[in-house]
Amino acid sequence: MTQLAGALKTLLDADSVFDSEDVLKQFAYDGWPVAAKWRNQGKAPLKPEVVVRPAREEQIPKLLRWANEHGVALTPWGAGSSVTGAPLPLTGGITLDLSLLDRTLEINERNLTVTVQTGKMGHVLEAELNRHGYTLNHSPQSLDRSTVGGWLSTRATGQFSSKWGGIENLLVGFDVVLADGSTAHFQTGPRMAVGPDLRHVFVGAEGTMGVITQITLQMFRQSAHRIFQTLAFANLDDGVAVMREVMQRGLKPFLLRFYNVIESRHAMKDPGFNQCAMFIGFEGEQGIAEAEYRVAKAIWDGYGAQELGPVAVEKWMERRFDFSTVENILKTPGGLAETIEIAHFWDGIEETYQRLAQELAPYADEVLAHFSHAYPQGTSLYLILLGQCADDAEAEAALLKVWQTAMTICLETGAALSHHHGVGVARKDFVRSALGSSMPVLERVKQVLDPQNILSPGKLGLELSRREDER
Repeated sequence: MTQLAGALKTLLDADSVFDSEDVLKQFAYDGWPVAAKWRNQGKAPLKPEVVVRPAREEQIPKLLRWANEHGVALTPWGAGSSVTGAPLPLTGGITLDLSLLDRTLEINERNLTVTVQTGKMGHVLEAELNRHGYTLNHSPQSLDRSTVGGWLSTRATGQFSSKWGGIENLLVGFDVVLADGSTAHFQTGPRMAVGPDLRHVFVGAEGTMGVITQITLQMFRQSAHRIFQTLAFANLDDGVAVMREVMQRGLKPFLLRFYNVIESRHAMKDPGFNQCAMFIGFEGEQGIAEAEYRVAKAIWDGYGAQELGPVAVEKWMERRFDFSTVENILKTPGGLAETIEIAHFWDGIEETYQRLAQELAPYADEVLAHFSHAYPQGTSLYLILLGQCADDAEAEAALLKVWQTAMTICLETGAALSHHHGVGVARKDFVRSALGSSMPVLERVKQVLDPQNILSPGKLGLELSRREDER
């Protein structure tokens, strides 16, 4: 037993502290493809020294207070499904596994809110709400492998965000334990104008500002009616234009995804498909959904889109949580697969897409791309790279070059580095350039909330460590 583990066993319940090599290795890899290549090679460069898995919320303030007093780094862990290295510790220390804090605390049917502990798995919560006739309307591809706390920490969004928004739009309030062990409660009504919205200091902070323990989200009645359509476009420009006009006309499709030709073949399950496919869907009260559909149809008819019917979309809805293609490639020696999502305004997204598709092509056999999560001002762009290298070492090196290339292009074209996967390890070295003159604001907030820099040090492009004379 290490000295750190011994001290924590004395502080907390002994059965909540782990330092065996087998357990530590479980927390040295998340869903980041680079981490998959590390695992294949038997490497573990970002491994904790000890894992703490509390069964009670009251253990967390006690743990943070101790870590702060002793200057020990602490990195929160939800379900370990991040695809950017977000829960991996950069400086060892403690990994705080929140998976046992998974209770649903309240379903308030009058206010349409639900309160859960941070470790609640997304698909479990959604199933609970469905049994009562409700839904979160938050549907990330990782629904069955991610936690509610993880959604907040990475500022996640879901496949239905064009209508329902990201997790920040669904958030009502939460409790957070600060670095010194104190607890803060943030709760709003349907809207509040009492100073700045301090919740957003912690949403997307990836554990650098505090540890979120309880969360209240909006919930919704399940939709009474859905309409789907598959569209085919002769070129990319027309499909992007339809997306833009749909959103700028005030329509709210709950599903809106537009694929380049390469990904269209995968989405349509047709290797011979040679157009750009769009999946679109409307939901709600039948009259409202049908009215929105009619207005949208007039838009896509004006661009000569071909209607292919609802079947392809319906089949996609059945498999939309399947991530096995990427996972299976990564398990293969030398297999290369990566997902990168960014966002831009409408007047910049196509240039960014063209540059990314062209400059990432040498690293992969296929560069799949789709536009989704659309807004009146712009859209996200999601790229999937699939390829094969000689071995895992070569694949690891290629993946790191992919990130360097993609993030450089985003900085040069003014695109957001991430739309919904967060920063993690993959993007941390580019944050300072992306935030520019706002970076000192983030640094000052961090200095006040975590002066000892124990919480996820080095994440978000913040300092990895501080000199002793600064403490």
